[in-house]
Amino acid sequence: MNDNIDFEKNLDKLEEIVKKLEKGNLPLEESFKLFKEGLLLSQKLNNVLNDIEGKITMLINNDEEVPFNLEEDKDV
Repeated sequence: MNDNIDFEKNLDKLEEIVKKLEKGNLPLEESFKLFKEGLLLSQKLNNVLNDIEGKITMLINNDEEVPFNLEEDKDV
């Protein structure tokens, strides 16, 4: 459960960084620092999502009956 909280906090922080950078009124050095921090957060979040995707894939592949049709859910 704590991982979920960390994920949400990091996602919120990344969104804050993006908003600050989009304003375009920061000094170059501060913009670079925020960009670097945002890039690291993005990589962490991506790793978490990839890990969860792998776990879901394993659950689906190990289950004899899949409770939903994957082809129907592609359009969502």
